[in-house]
Amino acid sequence: MEINLFFQIAVIIVSIVFHELSHGYAAYFLGDSTAKYEGRLTINPLKHLEVFGSIIVPLLTHALSGMVFGWAKPVPYNPYNLKIPRWGEVIVAAAGPLANLSIALIFSLYVRSLGAGIADSPTGDLALLIIIINLTLAIFNLIPIPPLDGFKIFWGILPYRLHHIRDFFQKHMLLFIIIFLFGFSFILNPIVTWLFQLFTGISLR
Repeated sequence: MEINLFFQIAVIIVSIVFHELSHGYAAYFLGDSTAKYEGRLTINPLKHLEVFGSIIVPLLTHALSGMVFGWAKPVPYNPYNLKIPRWGEVIVAAAGPLANLSIALIFSLYVRSLGAGIADSPTGDLALLIIIINLTLAIFNLIPIPPLDGFKIFWGILPYRLHHIRDFFQKHMLLFIIIFLFGFSFILNPIVTWLFQLFTGISLR
């Protein structure tokens, strides 16, 4: 069964909301209540969505490729309030991609439980869509370029003496995003395809 645009956008909205919520709760459990005070520790999508990243981009990517992709407003937090100064930002940054990988894993277990019956299961098709979107979100956000989570994770584990290089990357982040989109984005599909097969046992080829 072909999943229509409505379901694709619904899946990506829910997925990016859980992604951002995970950042907020990770910061909250580490001692920062910024997201809570600003009303962002909620599953209400209206608190997280933005017009461009959550509506326009998904519609454009669907028109260009048949799939949807997008993002939500980042959940705010104050790194100076975190209980683990050295690793707090790394933990908060990693929480989002880990949430998406966890969602993909849960629905992969469901897909594997269906076995050959997935061919006749509408819910199986939806589960496959959820897996693909969440794997894509996780891998994309782990790329070590600003402002993605991977950048914060990568520089967070390096010594402080190298943080002047981090400042350089942040200052020119638009340039690095453009370079990635036009020069390195081709590496995403093989990684997502490999993980999809690893999780589900189903080949996308």
